[in-house]
Amino acid sequence: MTRPVAIVSGRGAGRWQRGHPWIYKSDVIEAPGPIPGVVTVREKNGRAIGVALWSPASEISLRMLDRDPDAALGGAWWESRLRDALDRRDVVERHATAYRVVHGEGDALPSLVVDRYARWIVVQFMSAGLESCRGEIVDALGRVLEPAGILARNDVAVRRREGLAESVELLAGDVPRTIEVEEHGVRYLAAPWDGQKTGAFLDQRENRAAIAHVSCGRALDCFAYHGSFAIHLARGAREVIALDASAPALARARENAALNGFAHVQCVEADAFEWLREAERRKERFDTIALDPPAFAKNKASLPSAIRGYKEVNLRAMRLVASGGHLFTASCSFHLGKAAFLEMLQEAAQDSGRRLALRAIYGQPVDHPEVLGIPETGYIKGAMLEAVD
Repeated sequence: MTRPVAIVSGRGAGRWQRGHPWIYKSDVIEAPGPIPGVVTVREKNGRAIGVALWSPASEISLRMLDRDPDAALGGAWWESRLRDALDRRDVVERHATAYRVVHGEGDALPSLVVDRYARWIVVQFMSAGLESCRGEIVDALGRVLEPAGILARNDVAVRRREGLAESVELLAGDVPRTIEVEEHGVRYLAAPWDGQKTGAFLDQRENRAAIAHVSCGRALDCFAYHGSFAIHLARGAREVIALDASAPALARARENAALNGFAHVQCVEADAFEWLREAERRKERFDTIALDPPAFAKNKASLPSAIRGYKEVNLRAMRLVASGGHLFTASCSFHLGKAAFLEMLQEAAQDSGRRLALRAIYGQPVDHPEVLGIPETGYIKGAMLEAVD
């Protein structure tokens, strides 16, 4: 099989040998040409190390796909990888109709995201090399998943670094503006065309179910967005406040609460930092709190200020937890590692003046696999705290 060839340094080859699929531009000794696509990768001595996606404009120039340099990357190859990924989701399908089918590098399909919302599929092609395989991938998705429609949510900034345009595009069938899905016994509306990510935050699904098990009394969902935590809290609490700065997001949260028959969810439009400070002054108490803020650390340079923000919002929430109550807190910032996340919580707890026991540490669900040798596949950190003072 004749393909363009990329020659890489020993350092680049070694990275792949240790299990990480990225080879950076600085490790490409001879480029395979100006056209993105599938290429054979060789070391300087001529030894072939596999097949990769080539993105000439990107700092991540090569994304390794297969260790077999003779692998035929046609429709059958993509279908096989997709079926493998789907098989690993068998446990998820038992309690959710919305989940991630492909988590990029975590499923050995670099730069590809595939999310299922009931009968519909939302995809993201996040590299130029992958984009060149779009037709074969879409056809394989049709055979494996048999969706009613496929939508491309390619409106992600990372595509600009690949020399690609951002767009939202219907690729097959039809996809509605909202889709009703279910997880762990609650229902909500996903927004595949214009919602966050591909339409909903699927990566916190199991953590939402976890806090539902301890929810009671008065409950608070900070940074509620569409109320995904709030509707789980409502299963056990007598009163739930869903707090968010976005009026449109809260309108959807009200819809989701009504969809489940939860009349005791109150949506409050406010800045979470200010509202928590005021609630502390009022000496309010909540038996259950969910704290799932957006990614404060967008890059390494913003990490110090992000940690200050995380610490402040956690400190405020800690002071609001009733004795015997629970606080679930999370970070989705990749640049804030697990150790730094726990250190921040420890410092916030010390400054709060409360005694808080760490009851559990959470990560990502099975459909968002975090591969130990590929740190970029993991970003969710969560902790369940109990006030024991």
